[in-house]
Amino acid sequence: MDRATVIASVAGDLYATESAVDAAITQATTLVQAMIGARAALSVSPVAGAESQAKAMEAIAALSAARSAVIACHAELQKDHRRMGWGTYAVGPVDKPDHEWERPDGTPIGRLRVAS
Repeated sequence: MDRATVIASVAGDLYATESAVDAAITQATTLVQAMIGARAALSVSPVAGAESQAKAMEAIAALSAARSAVIACHAELQKDHRRMGWGTYAVGPVDKPDHEWERPDGTPIGRLRVAS
């Protein structure tokens, strides 16, 4: 395989992972909403479903942490790509937001300083 094919494959898997985590968060929040709605529709005390609802919200928090990790992975892959001298490589969705740590041309925002 050539380099472009390998990079495109990894990028595709990265975007699929990002989408899967977002879909899981959406589904988990829908579950919590359904639990609250079902409890209200059945006139059940909020105390009755408190533990199960708390566990569902724990899952949402864990998915949020997973999302942060995948985003950090994305940023590290971008850095690795540039460190290897492979320049800019556009693959994946075109509606990606500009990252707060980079300008659209890829130059970092802010000033670099020497670490002591």
